[in-house]
Amino acid sequence: MEIVVLTMKASVIEMFLVLLVTGIHSNKDMTKKIKRPKFTVPQINCDVKAGKIINPEFVVKCPAGCQDPKYHVYGTDIYASYSSVCGAAIHSGVLDNSGGKILVRKVAGQSGYKGSYSNGIQSLSLPRWRESFIISEGKPQKGVTYPSALTYSSSKSPAAKTGEATQAYQKPPVPGATAQPVTLTQVTGATALGAHTSLPKPSLSTGSTTSSLRPQPAGHRSWELDLGATSTYMSSQNSPRADPGEMDPWKPGSVLLDAGFVPKEELSTQALEPLSQGDPNCKVDLSFVIDGSSSIGKRRFRIQKQFLADVAQALDIGPAGPLMGIVQYGDNPSAQFNLRTHMNSRDLKTAIEKITQRGGLSNAGRAISFVTKNFFSKANGNRGSAPNVAVVIVDGWPTDKVEEASRFARESGINIFFITVEGATENEKQYVVEPNFSHKAVCRTNGFYSLNVQSWFSLHKTVQALVKRVCDTDRLACSKTCLNSADIGFVIDGSSSVGTGNFRTVLQFVANLSKEFEISDIDTRVGAVQYTYEQRLEFGFDDYHTKSDILNAIKRVGYWSGGTSTGAAINYALEQLFKKSKPNKRKLMILITDGRSYDDVRIPAMVAHHKGVITYAIGVAWAAQDELEVIATHPAKDHSFFVDEFDNLYKFVPKVIQNICTEFNSQPRN
Repeated sequence: MEIVVLTMKASVIEMFLVLLVTGIHSNKDMTKKIKRPKFTVPQINCDVKAGKIINPEFVVKCPAGCQDPKYHVYGTDIYASYSSVCGAAIHSGVLDNSGGKILVRKVAGQSGYKGSYSNGIQSLSLPRWRESFIISEGKPQKGVTYPSALTYSSSKSPAAKTGEATQAYQKPPVPGATAQPVTLTQVTGATALGAHTSLPKPSLSTGSTTSSLRPQPAGHRSWELDLGATSTYMSSQNSPRADPGEMDPWKPGSVLLDAGFVPKEELSTQALEPLSQGDPNCKVDLSFVIDGSSSIGKRRFRIQKQFLADVAQALDIGPAGPLMGIVQYGDNPSAQFNLRTHMNSRDLKTAIEKITQRGGLSNAGRAISFVTKNFFSKANGNRGSAPNVAVVIVDGWPTDKVEEASRFARESGINIFFITVEGATENEKQYVVEPNFSHKAVCRTNGFYSLNVQSWFSLHKTVQALVKRVCDTDRLACSKTCLNSADIGFVIDGSSSVGTGNFRTVLQFVANLSKEFEISDIDTRVGAVQYTYEQRLEFGFDDYHTKSDILNAIKRVGYWSGGTSTGAAINYALEQLFKKSKPNKRKLMILITDGRSYDDVRIPAMVAHHKGVITYAIGVAWAAQDELEVIATHPAKDHSFFVDEFDNLYKFVPKVIQNICTEFNSQPRN
């Protein structure tokens, strides 16, 4: 019996040992599984910016095809967080255009980011930015746990796949700690938490380890703290206001993030983006006059809108560069938005998408008149210092006349470009109201101002050609009016016969003429020479760039007194003033004298005319009219004037200005 009992005891002990050993091995397997979770590399799109991802360090996979200028990159080696992550990876040489895995680490913001061209990517310069990042090969470092899902600064995840949920970044657990990772979810709302709202303190509970993201009502934001269970803490209008002096992570001014506290103001700036100031090499005020007539149809109207969006993107809209507004015409024109409505390409493209077709006839002439009278006003954003450009798009042909309206626009300083799509066939030409309408509308018929497109489906091919022409400010001749396109050199007789009082009257005449012009470094510039037997440069074209400075400089000119050597004065003005004139400027010499010259004026006058200097000769009192006619540009009757008394000089100001403008409008401008 004892033997049986002993045998049973041994069997029980043996079974216990087997179970114990089996349990230990099972426990080890469980431990191994917990210690080595499976890591899934999150995938992002090419346009995802580093600043949109909250995680301080992460591994991601970039798709193929991110070597594209539209994915902007700022900096070299160290990139501003406004940069495309994948674009920066290609620029740095870590990836090529086929995509792959990369390791991204956030670093402090820099005081400046230098642009460079590398690996097919042109990175841009940026003065400073709040946060930076660096790129390296996508090999996880030992001992570091990387998130399988990324945390974004808004509830909408720019995930690679449509419908992929945004998951919170799980920070690696601290050894020895029992708490589970902190989870942050921000739900975008209309406003941040108000002054009278606060987040209640969390209560710790246990339960399911599954965290979920719950959409909250618009106008609210919520944060979730996952400590082994899913607990949501919503703001409440009835909850007590937190003490402003209390360093409480749950008050409205703070957000719990990775075991640290971030002020809500700082978090809100994560979504801010540096708005481009625009391309300074293309500073133009641009109106697109688009065809919304019934004949164009819905499909072609959509193509036209896509063309506008492509142009807006290519132009790099901004306050220091080009500004763009749109007028749509049918029976009657209407401004969709003006120059100051949208100050960057992104907002402009969004606005273009919302434009709806007007319908009706194709009254382009009426639309051009509308643009001339209403669009380019200071109230609508016209800057004055930028050329005015109107690009008119016509489906087929206009149903009204455009020549007179276009001429008025050009005389108002507007560059008219015509894009004609699918022009009239031979059988349709009988219906065209104004034959050769595009040639009659534009500034000159050299092909610069007009583009003929055979099909709407080819319209996109003209984007770069149009942008290049619109931005070529040196060739935008039609925006150069008689008042903003000249270098004007006054050559003033300071001889003894003039006298101090009359000399001040002459200076007032010079000031009155100068007031009529638009004066700046890129518009009309003014210089002055005084002469007797000798010559003196009072101020040159580059000395003053505002009207008030010019008028003050004229007041400061001192009377010299002496003889009258007008011929020598013309030569001096050509050398000291007009030799420094800009190539695209009209050169105007306005000479004022009260007597016959002691030297010959014929040869100096011929030299001036040969060099393209348009000369106006104004004689007072004892001036010789035959000499004035020799000095003046042909025809002399339009360029020479005589007045018997100095006090009557002011009467000639309107006539001189009128003749300058008439002569300007009669000449080819390109």
